[in-house]
Amino acid sequence: MTRVLISDDDDLMRAGLIELLTNDPTIDIVGQAATGRQAVEQARRLGPDVVLMDVRMPDMDGIMATRELSRIAPGARVLILTTFEQDDYIFGALRAGASGFLLKRTRPEDLIAAVHIVAAGDSLLSPSVTRRVIDRMARQPAPDLADQALLAGLTRREREVLELVARGLSNREIAAALVVEESTIRTHVKRLFMKLGLRDRVQVVIFAYENGLNRAE
Repeated sequence: MTRVLISDDDDLMRAGLIELLTNDPTIDIVGQAATGRQAVEQARRLGPDVVLMDVRMPDMDGIMATRELSRIAPGARVLILTTFEQDDYIFGALRAGASGFLLKRTRPEDLIAAVHIVAAGDSLLSPSVTRRVIDRMARQPAPDLADQALLAGLTRREREVLELVARGLSNREIAAALVVEESTIRTHVKRLFMKLGLRDRVQVVIFAYENGLNRAE
């Protein structure tokens, strides 16, 4: 069973999400919260696998709650579900440790699939959000690289894989681009996570963005 905590200040939205997700017999709704602070407290007590997190909430917003959850309950994966597609929300949530960012207009079947994807340890962004991340990353001027030592520790092939992951390519697409087996790419990706201290592909995108990779020339 995938244990899910729902955090949203809209009573009707929480009720709708509960009704939707309980249609999947492998999802167990273990709790619900109306504020970010309640979400943090319940996650600490209930130990969910996934927290569905709204952004705009009273008391503590979803981004602050996500940051706190990353600190006190790292086993809980946060999937942001919001109406708002603003850059500040997207990048704030991903930097805070969210494993996914979806819009509330997402199709029901895609939301259920997203819960399972995030619970399995992978990451997920809605297509429009992925496009915004990549576009903004491409416009970002090169900063002073605080992570030069980490980047210098990558092999040439690992650096190539890093840049392709950061562009949003799947393992299969990277394997095709580099003309290698998909299993080889999976190995490279695991080594990237380990060497860079990253948890998932979303964090790879943020790392690349913050370090000026894949920017427009």
